[in-house]
Amino acid sequence: RPRSRRPNPAAGAGAFAWLLVVGVPLYALLVATFQRSEDYTASNPLALPTDPTLRNYVAAVHNGLPGFMWNTVIVTAAVVLLVVVLATTASFAVVRARTRWSAGIFRVFLLGLAIPMQAVIVPVYLIIVELGLYDSLTAIVLPTAAFALPVCMLILTGSMRDISDDLYEAMALDGAGSVRTFLQLVVPMSRPGISTVAVYAALQAWNGFLFPLILTQSHENRLITLGLFEFQGQYRVDIPGLLAAVVLSAIPILLVYLIARRSLVAGLMGVGGK
Repeated sequence: RPRSRRPNPAAGAGAFAWLLVVGVPLYALLVATFQRSEDYTASNPLALPTDPTLRNYVAAVHNGLPGFMWNTVIVTAAVVLLVVVLATTASFAVVRARTRWSAGIFRVFLLGLAIPMQAVIVPVYLIIVELGLYDSLTAIVLPTAAFALPVCMLILTGSMRDISDDLYEAMALDGAGSVRTFLQLVVPMSRPGISTVAVYAALQAWNGFLFPLILTQSHENRLITLGLFEFQGQYRVDIPGLLAAVVLSAIPILLVYLIARRSLVAGLMGVGGK
């Protein structure tokens, strides 16, 4: 017979409290996007708008938000592609080589976890200028991918170590080389870990602020994080318009999470190769 479930009032109260902590700010955010700027400052931010309007979303589009989002999409896609290719191949080499050199190189990569980007922004700026990449999207892609690699390699090496040695031996007996083993065995078995890495890299690129601020200057190369400054003036800030732009900018990365959420959870739980 199945066990009868006992009620847990403490757990229910904690879950309800956490729902309020998360839900109330989101509710206030969405409600504010349908209010006029003068009504927002004069009314309760949690009250439903008496005269709802979509002009905040229209203003966000007219103020160049699609262009900022397009630049951010390009940077995010390039960072994800670069990180996934480099992290998967490097992690495969570290896991399968099992030499002193590969272990040392892996430790060097992990040193990046202890180096904040704020500490090296000046050298990164000088390198980008010397390469002639300043004020370009490439100037954002390269350092963003570099700082995402340590965490991504840590995730993928753990995922690839879960693959049984018997499977590698079976591929070797079948006459498969390293490239075929990597493509036909390692990549399919590490799919949850790769999804986790892709989502992590996408978040780093989409929400990045420091590199776009320092390494770009022109209006045409602005990303969404800098583009939000377009919604504040010299003496006032259009809060409903700014929040509408925030909502629109969060939709693409939310869709990415919804598509890859199962693989993301599996990769974070460390069961990528099982």
